Amino acid sequence: GGAVVDLEEFYRRYNAVCNEHRFDDLGEFVADRVEVNGEIQGLGGYADGLAAVVRAFPDYRWDLRHLLVDGDRIAAHFVDTGTHRGEFLGVPATGRAVTTQEFAIYRVAEGRIAEVWVTADNLRILDQLRADR
Repeated sequence: GGAVVDLEEFYRRYNAVCNEHRFDDLGEFVADRVEVNGEIQGLGGYADGLAAVVRAFPDYRWDLRHLLVDGDRIAAHFVDTGTHRGEFLGVPATGRAVTTQEFAIYRVAEGRIAEVWVTADNLRILDQLRADR
């Protein structure tokens, strides 16, 4: 039973919580035993991963460009931006602005994200942090 979840509206609320860096509120959206790229990460690990990005880039944003819903699955494309204020992938803070692409597919079960397949172009970020300019 229960109302059918509008996955587009659900996902836009989730994206807003991420962009507000309210990672303590992710339990409303993400399952306790969430699986990421084929491995159980759990809600705590999931939130910690996002928090680590925001420690390195305190103004980090996931700007949603495309959102597709198919049954219990959501596909999202983002342009990510941030200013490098803390260590990231071994590179100390540079103060540089970065931008990259991110793609993710989610499966929703019982009203929460149960599975995520995600890839972000971190090499592009590293190129921007290491570029001579």
